[in-house]
Amino acid sequence: MNSTVCPSAVHHDPLCFAHAAFPFYFSPKPRLLDSFPDTSLATIAPVVAYWTLSLFFHFLDTSGWQWLDKYRIHESAEIKSRNLVTRSQVVWAVLFQQIVQTIAGLLWLSDESIHTANHAQQLRSIAVALERLSRQLGAESHPVVLARLSGFVYWWAIPAFQLLAAMFIIDTWQYFLHRFMHVNKFLYKQFHSWHHRLYVPYAFGSLYNHPVEGFLLDTLGALLAEWATGMSTRQAIVLFTFSTFKTVDDHCGYSLPWDPLQMLSGNNADYHDIHHQVVGIKSNFAQPFFIHWDTILGTRMTREDIERRRQKVAKDQ
Repeated sequence: MNSTVCPSAVHHDPLCFAHAAFPFYFSPKPRLLDSFPDTSLATIAPVVAYWTLSLFFHFLDTSGWQWLDKYRIHESAEIKSRNLVTRSQVVWAVLFQQIVQTIAGLLWLSDESIHTANHAQQLRSIAVALERLSRQLGAESHPVVLARLSGFVYWWAIPAFQLLAAMFIIDTWQYFLHRFMHVNKFLYKQFHSWHHRLYVPYAFGSLYNHPVEGFLLDTLGALLAEWATGMSTRQAIVLFTFSTFKTVDDHCGYSLPWDPLQMLSGNNADYHDIHHQVVGIKSNFAQPFFIHWDTILGTRMTREDIERRRQKVAKDQ
């Protein structure tokens, strides 16, 4: 949070909220970090987030703490015995994808200066629209209430909507492209089969993909979501970092009841682990946020579904 004088020339304008708190992406500072462009921060932050969270889960994997066993989706020995690729191969493939992501981000993102925006003018426009709506509803609009509501809409509601819309776009992009890569035998064999060499997923393997798939599925999808929602570079920092955290967590190999990312939706590590198993490889295509497309289009599979299938097979035998 920051507090500052109104960046507009009209300092006395009550709609400018001269001493109001606002999100960091509206900071009047030319750069969030001195001597470090916002575009560079937007591309570096997801990489730092990826390896920070991955190393945390790797620490859990190698800790030897027995109390974690009840939260492991698979036994530790399965990682080496069932996966078809070494950890060093995974690391190099992930680093290559992150280099491509960084270059694409630097070429795509603009180094716009959010502090040059006329916030007072934007706030007044919202206030006018809200006052007009209030009149149509036959209600009176108190100036102070109108000013505060306009501030909430501008500083928080619109950016929140942009973030949710971007999440929906990423989910939609990844669901249909991911599903198509399973349906099309050529695409699966040449590209997507790389990721499924990890029958037992682990955190720092979440971006282990063929380079072509990595660019199309992850990099391009995130950049399109940022562009389509009209996000600023600073808002993109939130989107890219959050989606990275979620992707890593979905491959962490733990079903943790206190993990906030796993409580966000049903699309969590256990849900995605089913997709990595033979029984669920044609299910649970949704990633990384929600499961609405799987639910709507009938490709959702739960642990209960697997158990019912096993019971049916055993009964038929």
